[in-house]
Amino acid sequence: MKQIADNAGGALAPITTEDGLGRRILRSMAVAVALAVVVSAPFAPWRITGGLLLGGLLSLMNHHWLTTSTAAAFSVLAHGAKPKLKLAQYVLRYLFVAAVVYFAYKLRLVSLGATIAGLCSFVPALFVEALREFYLAIVHREETN
Repeated sequence: MKQIADNAGGALAPITTEDGLGRRILRSMAVAVALAVVVSAPFAPWRITGGLLLGGLLSLMNHHWLTTSTAAAFSVLAHGAKPKLKLAQYVLRYLFVAAVVYFAYKLRLVSLGATIAGLCSFVPALFVEALREFYLAIVHREETN
């Protein structure tokens, strides 16, 4: 049986920006966005391709903002101080994304459905990670005995 490390004196959660899971998810998101844009470019109208690109880029930015703000909040908590992260920062992030999508749609630059599909690039990234973990579990036959 594997040993579990005692975390009583340590931080609440491991705080690293260089973890493999985060890099793999971000990379999978970028690949999903790039693949969607490349596939839609020759077949779909330019507004759909633009919507996929805009939504994908906003999704990547939002993922980056979320990971950095969460890591900052946990690092402050690990040192025993009150978190400086306010609720307004979370709300402003989503207001920024909504404003960019709204203005791009009102200017008829993008398709709203395609933009929302681009914003969902996190979903295929999670499926890729789940399939990777499932494959590794089968290949390495990780069992708990």
